[in-house]
Amino acid sequence: RVLLLHSSSCKYSVSFLSSLFGYQGSDSELKVEKDGVSDSESKVDSGLPEVPVPPDDTPEVLNKALSGLSSRWKNWWVRGILTLAMISFFFFIIYLGPMVLMMIVLCVQIKCFHEIITIGYSVYHSYHLPWFRTLSWYFLLCVNYFFYGETVTDYFFTLVQREEPLRILSKYHRFISFALYLTGFCMFVLSLVKKHYRLQFYMFGWTHVTLLIVVTQSHLIIHNLFEGMIWFIVPISCVICNDIMAYMFGFFFGRTPLIKLSPKKTWEGFIGGFFATIVFGILLSYVMAGVRYFVCPVEFNNDSNSFQVDCEPSDLFQLQDYALPSILESVTGWTTVRLYPFQIHSIALSTFASIVGPFGGFFASGFKRAFKIKDFANTIPGHGGIMDRFDCQYLMATFVNVYIASFIRGPNPTKVIQQLLALRVDQQLHIFNSLKAHLTEKGLLPALEEAAA
Repeated sequence: RVLLLHSSSCKYSVSFLSSLFGYQGSDSELKVEKDGVSDSESKVDSGLPEVPVPPDDTPEVLNKALSGLSSRWKNWWVRGILTLAMISFFFFIIYLGPMVLMMIVLCVQIKCFHEIITIGYSVYHSYHLPWFRTLSWYFLLCVNYFFYGETVTDYFFTLVQREEPLRILSKYHRFISFALYLTGFCMFVLSLVKKHYRLQFYMFGWTHVTLLIVVTQSHLIIHNLFEGMIWFIVPISCVICNDIMAYMFGFFFGRTPLIKLSPKKTWEGFIGGFFATIVFGILLSYVMAGVRYFVCPVEFNNDSNSFQVDCEPSDLFQLQDYALPSILESVTGWTTVRLYPFQIHSIALSTFASIVGPFGGFFASGFKRAFKIKDFANTIPGHGGIMDRFDCQYLMATFVNVYIASFIRGPNPTKVIQQLLALRVDQQLHIFNSLKAHLTEKGLLPALEEAAA
């Protein structure tokens, strides 16, 4: 077994060095078989155990109803019906409110983590690595404790300061998080077995990369949600729209292959999905920007001891007049158009969702080809696993979070006041005197006193 493992490792090293220095091989070596895997790739991967192919779990009702159709059209109807069901469920959880959305995000994160870790375990299960799955789930718990603790402390500061147990946990949160992770790290070191050092470190890295891809970015989704549900719904909807419209355009008009990692992706679908997503993003933003429930941040109300979504909408969600370029003015006959500023930002979100977002799917396709599997799981008939549906969403979540921090979010007076109230009295007086001196020096304080009188 050790010799086989060493031989497999050498083959992977040769493959890595060849790809690193640009070696492409001859045309015969690049020939792709019907299963989508080249001969050279099959030889290189011969030492890699294959992941068992999950059985077809399409509901029997659909199989009977679509039995007379070809496999191509049968797959089209199955994907379409299940897509409508998922969209309906998405609308339902939006109706239930932001807290339910956060719980759904957590559940999706756990399921995606489970699917990726299961692939790793399926590949290397024959080596009986000790504590692999236990430590993987333990690290997931530690990372979630850290991120959710940071979120609670940041967004619900008054609630945390009011409850003594929460205040203590918040004060020592990072130390507790580090102690938990350090415990798992020591457990991993103690679990090392002489014959399996390399494999165990492979799987240690596998777990941490999975945590980086899944947990970190799902945490950013929740941060986006706290900024207002519109920052959660519009980006996710744009990715869904692009996925659907690219599939539709590719299905009916696709002729030109887009990328080798996904042979079914076409340029026609890519371009059609782009324009459809831009139009969809502008229209959806116009509908949602006028509703307070969607644009207001999620905040904790101390008086009612509950979470609320109510505010005076910012300028970002107020209709404004925009002058049209001369070319559009000559075509439409309009000199100005009334838009929400958020609609301008939605163009950037839609563009990313349709141009860069699909690369998350291409990355997932490359990952699946590396392990000779079609889908991450068979949770959703016709769609694969949960990770198959969220491979682009995680990349989109990171972009939205960076976009908000760079172009949207400004200083938050509410959070500053909350932090000031948590200080000692002498510290508060010092800040008060410093602020008073600063306003007096600027000539603002006398004006404020006269206005108050």
